[in-house]
Amino acid sequence: MNIYVSNLGFNVQDAELKNLFAEYGAVSSAKVIMDRESGQSRGFGFVEMPNDDDAQKAMKELDGKMADGRSIKVSEARAKKNNGFSSNRY
Repeated sequence: MNIYVSNLGFNVQDAELKNLFAEYGAVSSAKVIMDRESGQSRGFGFVEMPNDDDAQKAMKELDGKMADGRSIKVSEARAKKNNGFSSNRY
């Protein structure tokens, strides 16, 4: 299951995000999204957990928890929306 984590502190790194979720089960990946220009955290990230039950428990337990001085928001990630533009125009 892919999990969206927002309101992350700007000092949180991938390893810290992974460790936060690892308490609840196996974590396939954890990625804090960084700004391309500044290299600073954008304040959100994604965590992938292979076991849906573990992922559900982690989401329930971690939503609203304090991490790096901020109350994080945790939910199931939604598929990226298509913005209506297509590279296959013809």
